[in-house]
Amino acid sequence: MPATFVSLRTEDGVGIVTIDRPEARNALSLEVQDCLRSALDEAAGNDAIRCVVITGAGEKVFVAGADVGQLKGYTKLDGLRGRLQRLFDDIEQFDKPTIAAVNGYALGGGCELALACDVRIAADTAKFGFPETGLSVIPGAGGTQRLRRLVGQGHALDLILTGRFITATEAHAIGLVSRVVPQADLLAEATRVAQAIAAKGPLATRLARIAVKSGADTDLATGLTIERLAQALLHESADKQEGISAMLEKRTPQFVGN
Repeated sequence: MPATFVSLRTEDGVGIVTIDRPEARNALSLEVQDCLRSALDEAAGNDAIRCVVITGAGEKVFVAGADVGQLKGYTKLDGLRGRLQRLFDDIEQFDKPTIAAVNGYALGGGCELALACDVRIAADTAKFGFPETGLSVIPGAGGTQRLRRLVGQGHALDLILTGRFITATEAHAIGLVSRVVPQADLLAEATRVAQAIAAKGPLATRLARIAVKSGADTDLATGLTIERLAQALLHESADKQEGISAMLEKRTPQFVGN
């Protein structure tokens, strides 16, 4: 398994994961999926990494989708196993915050990968789309569910049923991405945002993510209960005491994650 498919480097508390398979437009073959999982496992086990940025190599393609050559041979059993869907589930539930730095085309599985991340930042040259129905399949790695929850049913069905590609500007307008920056500034901006997140209390960021995601599909009362429970845990944490003490003493807090 060529390690060059996916690389991991660290920069001031941030793990930068780069998918690099230029001959196939960074398509998510089974081998690339394994490499991506290994890189994320490494990032999860590295206490120096507090936030992860996922991007594609080069300036033209983030991830072009699944490997079509392999897709042709998939059976209904492969569909039921949901290998790629499970990988993206693990990214959505990753212990550390994740940012998709979308540097180019994010199509099919590439867009689904971005959807699994907590924050999506796009280069102004990026394009997004779900071409699957043109192959008589559907976005099967979380696209039909995460996209609807993020942008609403109308926009989701428009993109999935037509298979049209949209620009970064339109993606921002419908809420698919939170920021659009010039291509040349993308990785620097994503790293800056990641470092800002990494500087916050890690227990607070983890519980904030749990509260937002767990409460997303519940009624308001249940969501507020989740929020109260998360806040109660934080009130007993050493990091809360450190954060408040640092503010009162006008110094930088030294969080330890408990």
